Amino acid sequence: MACCGNCFCCQCCCREGESRTPEELTILGEIREEEDEILPRKDYESLDYDRCISEPYLEVLESMDSKVGLFVDFFVRLFTKIKFTVVGDSIERCSDKGCLSLSLLELLAFNMTFAFIASVLVLIEPVAAGSGIPEIKSYLNGVKIPGIVRLRTFVCKAAGVLFSVAAGLFVGKEGPMIHSGAIVGAGLPQFQSITFRRIKFDFPYFRSDRDKRDFVSAGAAAGVAAAFGAPIGGTLFSLEEGSSFWNQALTWKVLFCSMSATFTLNFFRSGISFNKWGSFQLPGLLNFGEFKCSDGDKNCHLWTAVDLAFFVLMGVVGGLLGALFNCINKAIAKYRLRHIHPKAKFIRLLESLLITMVTTVVVFAASILLGECQELSAPSARNGTPTGSEDINSTVRQYFCSNKTYNDMATLFFNPQEAAIHQLFHQDGTFSPVTLSVFFLLYFLLACWTYGVSVPSGLFVPSLLCGAAFGRLVANILKVKLGMDIYSGTFALIGAASFLGGVVRMTISLTVILIESTNEITYGLPIMITLMVAKWTGDFFNKGIYDIHIQLRGVPLLEWETELEMDKLTASDIMEPNLTYVYPHTRVQSLVCILRTTVYHAFPVVTENRQNEQDFMKGNILISNNIRYKKSSVVSRAGEQWRRCQSMKSYPSSELRNVCDEQSAMARPAEDGEDMLQVMLERRQAPYPNLYPDQSPSEEWTMEERFRPLTFHGLILRSQLVNLLVRGVCYAENQSNAMQPRLSYAELTEDYPRYPDIHDLDLALLNPRMIVDVTPYMNSCPYTVSPNTRISQVFNLFRTMGLRHLPVINATGEIVGIITRHNLTHEFLLAKLRQHYITI
Repeated sequence: MACCGNCFCCQCCCREGESRTPEELTILGEIREEEDEILPRKDYESLDYDRCISEPYLEVLESMDSKVGLFVDFFVRLFTKIKFTVVGDSIERCSDKGCLSLSLLELLAFNMTFAFIASVLVLIEPVAAGSGIPEIKSYLNGVKIPGIVRLRTFVCKAAGVLFSVAAGLFVGKEGPMIHSGAIVGAGLPQFQSITFRRIKFDFPYFRSDRDKRDFVSAGAAAGVAAAFGAPIGGTLFSLEEGSSFWNQALTWKVLFCSMSATFTLNFFRSGISFNKWGSFQLPGLLNFGEFKCSDGDKNCHLWTAVDLAFFVLMGVVGGLLGALFNCINKAIAKYRLRHIHPKAKFIRLLESLLITMVTTVVVFAASILLGECQELSAPSARNGTPTGSEDINSTVRQYFCSNKTYNDMATLFFNPQEAAIHQLFHQDGTFSPVTLSVFFLLYFLLACWTYGVSVPSGLFVPSLLCGAAFGRLVANILKVKLGMDIYSGTFALIGAASFLGGVVRMTISLTVILIESTNEITYGLPIMITLMVAKWTGDFFNKGIYDIHIQLRGVPLLEWETELEMDKLTASDIMEPNLTYVYPHTRVQSLVCILRTTVYHAFPVVTENRQNEQDFMKGNILISNNIRYKKSSVVSRAGEQWRRCQSMKSYPSSELRNVCDEQSAMARPAEDGEDMLQVMLERRQAPYPNLYPDQSPSEEWTMEERFRPLTFHGLILRSQLVNLLVRGVCYAENQSNAMQPRLSYAELTEDYPRYPDIHDLDLALLNPRMIVDVTPYMNSCPYTVSPNTRISQVFNLFRTMGLRHLPVINATGEIVGIITRHNLTHEFLLAKLRQHYITI
């Protein structure tokens, strides 16, 4: 089938690039050896968050994660308890018999087995690797990453993270919890899954990217709430770190979802752990315990104004350490990109096993060789507890130490990460400065190496534990060297906040999460100050870890705002003028030609401005329908005034009728109003070739002929056009367009989010001479901008409203170009700005 006149296939106005497999998309971008910066890739599709205000949609208007966290937490605790019990008993026996190598082999067997299972699950679904926060952030920013919210990804993520944590890797389960919550939020409202194709429910609601985005926001917030027991922090996390587009109505819905997740998890954990159903004693998977002084200690204080100076300094150091962590991890990620991911899949599996083996050997050797025996403190009211039923001393390790002493290094390494954090926050006993320094260094390097490996892995808990060791080291120095009377747990908490803030660069949501996790509102000021200082310090050197990995993937993420210098550019400087468009009435063969030969995801619906249009209307129903639609859609001031007066005549007030009668003569268009309109249209442009809408373009056309003026009427999506063809929505040339079948909004969105593909359409079932009237289904009122609009205004409109395509319309109502996400990326704007300076 020859390509038709509708198909001006120059360059894509809405190009999203070549199709790639989800496996390829999980590789962190494509970098050449000589390149240092990664440009945004064009094979990521955008999501369409703007509502299509079509006739079927108007008809609809006129007619109208918690259990996942419980599962992960239960099995992580179970596997970890079994592993440490078996290995601990072996170490106790072998300390006298000299068979510690056997204990090491047992620990290696446990860890390697768990890591192998986690890696295999990631090989099954590559998108399940990592924390998932960069992917969810990209999704909420408006970028579609294939497979990111699929059921298979959810299963591999939830099962994989419990094995990766149980394997002793320096990873957390909080990040994958957020990803899992987002998948639940995306999947439940659909009532269908690509994994179980035969299971479908007749549920016609929430069938758009906009609705799905809102549910993903709520799911991500529920994941944070379940992980930390922080419903308000989860809501703020979804607002600050995730969603690019927010509205007031969504706030209370997300908060309600977060509250429900927190209390559902609390209910089940309290019942399972204490057999006290309904007691609500365990609010989240990670509980920092209670920070308080002993009742009899009158000189004890959690923090003072003098301590704020040290908190600021710790924030600076935390920001520097976070920037160093991000820099090293970025270099490792680039190395994986070039040398590991392009190779066979089992190479990634071997890398995971190598990291697991090195981590296990380092942990075992450090605990046995570098640990120091410290005095065991008596339980007191100051000691918070991880479970609420045991004192802090129940998780200490006495490897090679006598009674009433404990091995400080083994206590940190041979415990779940949450228990180790609890020890640093609440253990009255002393941790040696050498132990804390070595622990911090080893944990820093191994966590940096581990993040990004092919296993489900989070970064919150490792960063908190690493920072808590740094804070406890500062507290030891101030206590021992300077003799200050301080609360060590506070400095450990501030150290954890400073390092985590330096890595992820979060402020508002992280402040509230830490406050809710500690149940201590007095920590609000020092935590907020520390996080702000850590963020400012880290931002001076590089971006946050999630933004770095988004950049490495080449995701065209839109920042919060553009630089002031970009306002030297206008919409006409960055728009794409080469358009592929359709007419209001188009032949089936033309639509098939366009859809099969282009990869564009939306098409402007236009009509041409011609001379002597009345002559073209004779004997050709297709051109006649297009010209009539153009004239009927043109709104003039005189015509609008006449319409209003006709409406006012129905009022009972004689005064209103008299006003209309007086203005009727000059307001109502004359009988030859169409001729006046024709004169106005002819006055704008010189005549152009008399091209029929189903003719092929000529190679002899001039530039003006190729870019002739086009009156803009709306936008129609590829999915809508394919749906119309699949369902046979068209009419014959000898019929009126009123004979064309009508589709309801439910029928249009029935196949969301996996619409049929044009290449799967049986062309033998189509009559190529039939005509499709696309006007009832197009978005006739999309957001548009003027060619002279400044970039900051274009950027704010595009990002705030969650657009996918932004037409550029001149003063006479003609489309002159279109703007997509790739035209607003920082790299594209910089290139256009340099070109602007060269032109000047």
